[in-house]
Amino acid sequence: MIQKIICAPHEAVEEDLLTPETDTGGAPEIRSIKADALAHGQRLDKCLADWIPELSRSYLAQLVQDGCAKVDGKLTPKPATKVSAGQWVEIELQPTPAAHAFRAEHVPLDIVFEDEHLLVINKPAGLVVHPGAGNWTGTVLNGLLHHHAEAKHLPRAGIVHRLDKNTSGLMVVAKSRQAMAHLVEQLATRSVQRVYVALAKGQAAVGDVFEVDQPIGRDPKNRLRMGVVAGGKPAQTEATVLDASGPYLLLRCKLRTGRTHQIRVHMAWRGMPLVGDGLYGGRAELGLETQGLHAHDLALIHPVTGMSLHWWVAPPAHLLKAFETSGLGYNALSLL
Repeated sequence: MIQKIICAPHEAVEEDLLTPETDTGGAPEIRSIKADALAHGQRLDKCLADWIPELSRSYLAQLVQDGCAKVDGKLTPKPATKVSAGQWVEIELQPTPAAHAFRAEHVPLDIVFEDEHLLVINKPAGLVVHPGAGNWTGTVLNGLLHHHAEAKHLPRAGIVHRLDKNTSGLMVVAKSRQAMAHLVEQLATRSVQRVYVALAKGQAAVGDVFEVDQPIGRDPKNRLRMGVVAGGKPAQTEATVLDASGPYLLLRCKLRTGRTHQIRVHMAWRGMPLVGDGLYGGRAELGLETQGLHAHDLALIHPVTGMSLHWWVAPPAHLLKAFETSGLGYNALSLL
């Protein structure tokens, strides 16, 4: 169920934005280089990295293994092949995965609101928001470029905030530069309301309210994780215990800042890791293999009309099933 509330007008704010990101892809390029004395006896991938410094040695080695390199006209699929002075090396430079990332693709988007300036979607768990290592295609950004052709003229196709891959729920996207400037301003001044429902494990009483005000940065011991670290970026999360059943907790989490993995990191630091969040100490149980976290509630000022807008959307079926299995009582109205 989705609810929209429209209230009083509010003065808009504008600011300059960064230049739009562009697609750097293109057709394969053939380069031919004659090995000199400095290249004599060197590995093929090492020579290619010296000759083509704009590409990484590992990527060039992969091109060699993929059959894109020839030495004196002979296909040479081994990066360790030694090169001799005077030989001609030919390499077909295929576009990197990153070059293909900013392309329109038919990625289904669950749209809960749209006008000429804004788009609000209900992102399912498992869908990546922005292309990156391991997920260069099939993202929300690719879907936005397909749904709204003018998105190619906006930085990040209008994406102003993100949800983790396995977090479901509401996201707002700008469809115009005016909207993007204003939304960025609202996020910076913390006037966008973002409320999440989380399934955690720990000890607390129903009605407890606590605020975690701890800086977040890259975990120095594990670069795949974030953590509460000295010198990290300021981060504040307010959490309310809506229900408790044995070791399980139903939490209402309100973001005051928007750091990477913020709720997951702060709840783990508080001794309440999210169920299914193996990266931050949670266990796979109650049928959840990934974190029990859903962006339930989103409120903001329309960047052009100045109207107050408010949406909420219920958690997906797999999370509602986990609430039922745990004995927790989900009540959408208690989250508003």
